Amino acid sequence: MSAYAAVARPPRTLTEKEVNLLLRVTGQHRDGFRDHCLYGLALASGLREHELVALNIGDIFNERGRARRHVTLTVFKGSRRHPAPQEGVLSDTVRAKLLRLKRAQGHDVGPPAPLFLSRKGMRLATRQVCHGFTVWQERAGLERHLNFHCTRHTACTGASRRTKDIRLTQPFARQRSLNSTVIYTHASDDELVSVTQELPC
Repeated sequence: MSAYAAVARPPRTLTEKEVNLLLRVTGQHRDGFRDHCLYGLALASGLREHELVALNIGDIFNERGRARRHVTLTVFKGSRRHPAPQEGVLSDTVRAKLLRLKRAQGHDVGPPAPLFLSRKGMRLATRQVCHGFTVWQERAGLERHLNFHCTRHTACTGASRRTKDIRLTQPFARQRSLNSTVIYTHASDDELVSVTQELPC
């Protein structure tokens, strides 16, 4: 473990209950379905808010209108210093939700059109994403306030706990250094309890 990991605090993440509440409340409201898809994509891919709002129809859907499994990102953190495109992988559930969103928004425009639209039909702005996240947390009855970047921490921490392999978590998080990725390997309370149960006594 690196010296950085030893001193770094675990990132703030949403609990499973908070994720379920957030997705439930946004999924129940017709006006919230765009945000339901946005949060679902963020929680399943670890994309940052500026990466999400930069997505276009052509980034997600191929010429036959099918959602891609591998999505090429041209806007991402550090893209000016390291312009080589990055890639994200979408689950079947997220792909199905995004197809429903595309149909609900009535996209009749070409691949360069924004994936996530504001109520005025313009590209959604990052400040709107952050404000909406605060509003939906309140509607969902979450007891604490988290910023939108916590969805990325939640996704990357979840990937680390499921794979148990930092070499898989690193490409998921799209980080150049393992020293950055290692913050997602902190053990949860449940994992610590499980380990203690297995120790001889």
